Amino acid sequence: MNESDAHETVPLLPNAATIRIEDLLREFVDRAGELLSTQERMRGLLEAVVSVSEDLSLDAVLERVVKSACTLLKARYAALGVIGEDQSLSHFITVGIDQELTRKIGPLPTGHGVLGLLTSDPRPLRLHDLHDHPASYGFPEHHPPMVTFLGVPVRVRGKVFGNLYLTEKDGGEDFTAEDEELAVALAAAAGVAIENARLFEDARRRSRWLEVCMDVTGKMMDDERNITESSLDMIAATALVESDSALTMIGVSSAGGPELYVAAAAGERAPLLAGRSLALDSPAIAQVLRTGVPTVFDDATDLLGAEDGTAFGPIIVIALGPQGENQGLLILSRSQGSGSYSKVVVEMSAIFGSHVALALELARTHRLREQIMIFTDRDRIAKDLHDVVIQRLFAAGLSIQSLQRFITDKTASNRIRAVTTELDETIRELRNTIYSLRVSSGETELLSDLILRAVRNAAKPLAFAPRLNLAGPIDSEISEETAEHLLAVLSEGLSNAVRHSDAGAIEVSVDVNVEHVTLIIDDDGVGLGTPEHRSGLTNMGQRAALLHGTLELESTSASGTRLIWRVPAADAQ
Repeated sequence: MNESDAHETVPLLPNAATIRIEDLLREFVDRAGELLSTQERMRGLLEAVVSVSEDLSLDAVLERVVKSACTLLKARYAALGVIGEDQSLSHFITVGIDQELTRKIGPLPTGHGVLGLLTSDPRPLRLHDLHDHPASYGFPEHHPPMVTFLGVPVRVRGKVFGNLYLTEKDGGEDFTAEDEELAVALAAAAGVAIENARLFEDARRRSRWLEVCMDVTGKMMDDERNITESSLDMIAATALVESDSALTMIGVSSAGGPELYVAAAAGERAPLLAGRSLALDSPAIAQVLRTGVPTVFDDATDLLGAEDGTAFGPIIVIALGPQGENQGLLILSRSQGSGSYSKVVVEMSAIFGSHVALALELARTHRLREQIMIFTDRDRIAKDLHDVVIQRLFAAGLSIQSLQRFITDKTASNRIRAVTTELDETIRELRNTIYSLRVSSGETELLSDLILRAVRNAAKPLAFAPRLNLAGPIDSEISEETAEHLLAVLSEGLSNAVRHSDAGAIEVSVDVNVEHVTLIIDDDGVGLGTPEHRSGLTNMGQRAALLHGTLELESTSASGTRLIWRVPAADAQ
C-alpha cells in the first residue's frame, strides 16, 4: 500500500447506524412535542378545574364549566344541558351563540335527537358528523351549522346531573380520544364543583327561609292586635320572593265546604284571584287539608280552573294549621315551563307555613281574649240598660200617662200622648240596642264586616271603589247558611264585574226586610255578552235555588249588567 492509497478520501455515505440515529432523533423530537402538547393540555385542564371551582354560585359554576370546556378543547360551540325531574332538559347554558341569534333560533332544546341520546344512555359520544347519526333530530331555522360533536355526561354523586356538549373543533378537525378523556376529566371535576355549589345554595336558601320565618312571625306578633288583609298580603309577597314563584295565595276553607276563599295573593294575576272563591273538589287537595302534609301538583288547573290554571306550572299546597273551621292554605305556583320546585323549597315553604299558622293562631287567641273582655262589658251594659234605664223610662211613661185624668185641655192631652209615644219608641230602640249588643257578643264577625271586606278584596284591581249600600237588620236576621251563600255570590258576581265588564262604576246593594234578602250588583260596563264559561253563573243560580230563591240577570252593551240574587227571608233565618 503506497502513500497515496493511505490518504484516499472515503465517501461519507449514510450507513445503517447513521439512519437509526436520525430516526431516533426524529422520534425523540416527536415524543417531546407530544409531551409538551400533553403538558399544555394538562395545564389547561388544571386551569379549567381551578376556574370551575372558584365560585360557589350554581349558575356561575355552570357557566364556567361551559366556557372552560370550550377553551380547553378548542371548540367553537359548547353547551351544558341540565336534566330535570322528567328526564328532559330543564336548563341549557350555551357558549358561542350570541343573544340575538338565540332569540332568532327560538325555544331552547328539550332533549330530542342526539342530545336526548346522552340522557337515555349516559356515555361519552364522539361523532364525525352528527347529521349522520340515526338519532339526529335536525336544527331549527337560523341555527348555525354544526358537524363534529363530542358529548360527555356530568355526574353528581353517581347520578347524571346533565350533559356537556361540544361542537365544531377548530380547523374542522374531529374530536380525538384525548379530547374525550379531557372532557370526561373536566366533567368529573365539574360534578364536584356543582355538588359543592348546590350544597352551598341549599344552605344559603335554608338560612334565608329561616330568617324570613322569624321576620314574618315577629311582624305578625307585633301587629297581633290587628291582623288585617295587609298582613296576609305581606305573607304572600314574602313567600313569592323566597320560593321564586309566579303566584302565591293564602286561602281560607270552610270546614267541609267545597270552596276556598282567596284572602290574599301576590304575583302574576293576583289582582284577578284575590277575593274569589276557588273549587276544592280535588281529592289530593282534600288530603292536604285532612293530613296537613304539603304536596306538589304538576297541573294547576285542578285548583285554579282551565281559565287561570293554564298560565301556571307546578304548585305547592301547604296547610296552615290543623284541620278545622276556616282552615288556611298557602299555595305557591310557578309559571308554565319554568321548571319544578326543588326539595329545599318544598321543605322550607312547609316550615314557613307552620310559622305563619302559629302566628295566626296566637293572634286569633289574643283577639278572642280581648273580645271576651269586650263582650263581658257589653253584657254588663245591656243588663244595666234593661234592668235600670228601661225600667225608669217605663215608669216615667206610666206616670205621664196617669196625668191625663187630671187634664181636660185637649192640646195638653195630645202633648202628653206624644211624649208617651216618644218614650215607647225610645224603649223599643233601647231593646234593639240591647239585642244587638248580645248578638255581637258571639265569636264570629258581623256579616256587614264580611261584606265590606269581600267588596274591598274583589275591588283591588279597580282604579275606583265600588259603592256599597246596606239596608235592614243584616247582622241579626240572616242565618249562617244564608250568609255563606250570600258572601260566595257576592265574591263571584263582583269578581266577574271587575274582570269582564270594563266598567267605570259598580254599585253593590244588600237589603234585608221581612220578606226577602236581596243582593244587587250593578255595573255600567259592556254587558254580559256570550261568556265561554258559565260555571260561575250556574253556581250562583244553584245557591239561590237551594234557598228557594231566584237569580236574575239584566245585561245590555249600552247599560251594563244588573245581577239580582234574592232569597226568602223565612229561609234566611
